[in-house]
Amino acid sequence: MATSEMASFKVNRRLLTAGAVLTGVGALLTMLGTAIAGTALASAGRGWVQQLETPPSELATRALRQAKSASRAGVDAWRAQAQ
Repeated sequence: MATSEMASFKVNRRLLTAGAVLTGVGALLTMLGTAIAGTALASAGRGWVQQLETPPSELATRALRQAKSASRAGVDAWRAQAQ
């Protein structure tokens, strides 16, 4: 490009500044909206867990115990088949 072509490129600084400010404000509003939505979801989740008859920790313990038992049964069956 020739030097004269580069000299003709002029940016309206007021519009560029306004665009940058609006972008920043939009980003802040997005973060605020995300935080509010996350808080609402966390609160709803806590309420749901409190209404459960069986706590999730007990369900997880039960599932782990069942998985261990099934694994032991599988290993025993495999060993019995190998003999």
